[in-house]
Amino acid sequence: MESNVIDVPQIATATGPSVPAPQLIELHGYCYSDRVALLPRLTSVFTNCGGWVLERRTISPAAMEFRFEIQLIGVVDLYGALVGLGLELTRSAHAQLTELCIRRKHIASSPESCPVLTLRLEINFLEDVTLHSILMTGSGLA
Repeated sequence: MESNVIDVPQIATATGPSVPAPQLIELHGYCYSDRVALLPRLTSVFTNCGGWVLERRTISPAAMEFRFEIQLIGVVDLYGALVGLGLELTRSAHAQLTELCIRRKHIASSPESCPVLTLRLEINFLEDVTLHSILMTGSGLA
């Protein structure tokens, strides 16, 4: 039978026993909202869930990437807030966030014992994609 246990490497610290190394969790999503209006709201979502942004970069005119850290205890709030913003998450992103929410239930509720997660969220903005623009791009090829 196949096991879904994730092997997390350990990092030895100078002050005590080894702790799990932060692993990078990749999330992808799409958004039809206005990019300018969404970005400040998204940044405040990370902060309100107890996270902090490590890096924010533009990948292309229609895509952005956020790298941020959050404690596992805040992952349920993060998941709800991302969906509440109108992000259309991929099936993989939903599965990963659901797994983290389940894992959170089995961790002690004290913030000191809660691991920190590193996440990478890539958002593709589809605000300029309309039926007319799709039809027009195809008509030029004919």
